[in-house]
Amino acid sequence: MKKITIAIDGFSSTGKSTLAKQLAKHLGYVYVDTGAMYRAVAYFAMDNGYINEESFDKETLINALPDINLRFQFNPELGFAEMFLNDVNVEKEIRTIEVSKFVSRVAEVSEVRAKLVEQQQQMGKDKAIVMDGRDIGTVVFPDAELKIFMTASAETRAQRRFDELQAKGDEVSYEEVLKNVQERDYIDTHRKDSPLIIADDAIEIDNSYLSREEQFTAVLELVTDELES
Repeated sequence: MKKITIAIDGFSSTGKSTLAKQLAKHLGYVYVDTGAMYRAVAYFAMDNGYINEESFDKETLINALPDINLRFQFNPELGFAEMFLNDVNVEKEIRTIEVSKFVSRVAEVSEVRAKLVEQQQQMGKDKAIVMDGRDIGTVVFPDAELKIFMTASAETRAQRRFDELQAKGDEVSYEEVLKNVQERDYIDTHRKDSPLIIADDAIEIDNSYLSREEQFTAVLELVTDELES
């Protein structure tokens, strides 16, 4: 059976992880949420006082990178792998709006990107992997057999994220979430190192008006075509 690498890139809150999990489960592939890795580093920086609303001590974070150990551990009850930072499960902590405020700034740091990209490439060396993020099809796996770029309006994405956070019991306003989405979009597309761009050979999908099922069906057809080619 042919094995391929599936790279899913796109803006924040476009449902990249949901789609990637669906595909990996259906295909029996490994799923890697690179956003969780950057979120874990951002959480580490916050927890150690390296970053806050007023300042960001990049040099101290860079020097601390050797002390950051990231790994995914599959949780059979949940059906997906959770993020562990230095052997502590931080899956819940890294999904907060507070971490979302800083993750794009942390992801701008070239040394952080270099460390995580190296780990991601190692994870996918044997193919049969679905990986989502911001630079998977352009930097991590430029030779991926299938590249998807997901987008939707900022307002649509903010509403999805707001509903998700409220369901978890987080007290946030829609305006706060929308501002965070717009700020992350700007930072992600304007950073010097590996900005968020559409790979020349990526297939763009605007899911503003697609259900999860419609989106999955459409992309699965693309996967099937690639596996049969």
